[in-house]
Amino acid sequence: MSADAKSSAGGLAAATLAVYALVCVAIYGALIWAPTEKTMGFLQRIFYFHVSSEMVGLFAFSLAFIGNIVFLTRRKLQWDWLAVASVEVGLIFSTMGTVAGSIWAKPAWGVWWVWDERLTSAFVMCVLYTSYLLLRRLVDNPERRAVISAVFGAFAFLDVPLVYFSIWWWRTQHPGPMILTGKLAPAMMPMFQLSILALTALMVLMIQQRYKLEKLRHNFEELRNESEYIQQRGAS
Repeated sequence: MSADAKSSAGGLAAATLAVYALVCVAIYGALIWAPTEKTMGFLQRIFYFHVSSEMVGLFAFSLAFIGNIVFLTRRKLQWDWLAVASVEVGLIFSTMGTVAGSIWAKPAWGVWWVWDERLTSAFVMCVLYTSYLLLRRLVDNPERRAVISAVFGAFAFLDVPLVYFSIWWWRTQHPGPMILTGKLAPAMMPMFQLSILALTALMVLMIQQRYKLEKLRHNFEELRNESEYIQQRGAS
């Protein structure tokens, strides 16, 4: 292994350990350190995972949108790699947030799911980005795949602001905005900020590694296509 490869592997190991430690501290803090809410008790602690996962998912989809737009303007595949990496990671965090929300909703509301404006817009967002990933698998040519994906990804992003502003526009069983309005108890804010920091660091690490994987996949496709071309030339 070369010195550069060893340095890269060492840096990745250190970053992974740092993020792992940060996530563990956030989990422990949410379950132990954070004050217990008077009405819902221990159940309210899901808040730190539910809201932060949803927010980090929106961050990742925003990065994907940037990648899509920049690719359409510059036509460099590196931006397509960033977009697909961000979409996959964003779907993971959005799914985590949805599952955590359902676990919270069942004892709090008596149902796992309701088709209100907030949940429906979030569901549509996940469907759109799942479709984005499925669409990529239908196109073999890298350039064409990137263009189609970028256009569809830009369209899918239209639902992301809708999901965010739905907490302001519609009053449903969900509580209204708490963070920006200052309604969250001051004693809970540091733990919420730590949760956001930990999951954002995890998101960045996951996107970096997924980006590298997409780059390797692209290089493999190029080598495979070149090999097939050489074989066809030899056969003719």
